[in-house]
Amino acid sequence: MRPASTQALFRDDAYAKEAAAAVVSINERGGIILDRTIFYATSGGQPGDTGFLTRSDGSRIAVAATITGETKDEIIHVPAPDQALPETGEQLALAIDWRRRHLLMRMHTACHLLTVVCPFPITGAAVSEDDSRVDFDLPDAGFTKEEVTNRLMELVAADHPVFTRLITEADLAANPGLVKSKNVRPPTGNGKIRLVCIGEDAAVDSQPCGGTHVRSTGEIGEIHIGKIEKKGRENRRFRIRFGPLPT
Repeated sequence: MRPASTQALFRDDAYAKEAAAAVVSINERGGIILDRTIFYATSGGQPGDTGFLTRSDGSRIAVAATITGETKDEIIHVPAPDQALPETGEQLALAIDWRRRHLLMRMHTACHLLTVVCPFPITGAAVSEDDSRVDFDLPDAGFTKEEVTNRLMELVAADHPVFTRLITEADLAANPGLVKSKNVRPPTGNGKIRLVCIGEDAAVDSQPCGGTHVRSTGEIGEIHIGKIEKKGRENRRFRIRFGPLPT
């Protein structure tokens, strides 16, 4: 049986806060699968969205997490415990926790900027609302928190546009440098690769990514490097936090 496929509205509009959708199925664990969704599913270091599904009678189903199933196109809305489940075919109104999502969008875009300031192979990353990290294959950091923070804030202050672009898998194969991760390759098989680009004509950065991001670097706001940690002989972890660098 083919996995269900959900139209991922967030891929085209990360700023959609509300939408309407129909229930396609309820899986064996009570996960809700819709025909379309604004809820981002956990992937690429960015956690999935939380929020509410509102039924026609006005009752709400709290969504505690959003994950993928057998494929990236099977998006599962995980209800909080002790929630009533909708019926297949039922129409629902969707609303994400926008405050949380916007923090994640700002942080995820900040992580992209960090890969510009520190152009080394990425060995891991995790985005959260207040403390994100990017790990680099880097024997000796050779950076200070102050230096990296200053360079990040220069990119933020420049208010570069952030946008997406689709290329073919052949284009990616011809430009392997677009992939910054050392161990993870972007999913293939659909014929197209989604790039997140920063700057006019992607002059600042361009890399495969399926996450959600803000429209311009200025929207990130003030950020700083909280720590640079040694995580192994050739691994350095940079932690990004909101706000000014503590004095």
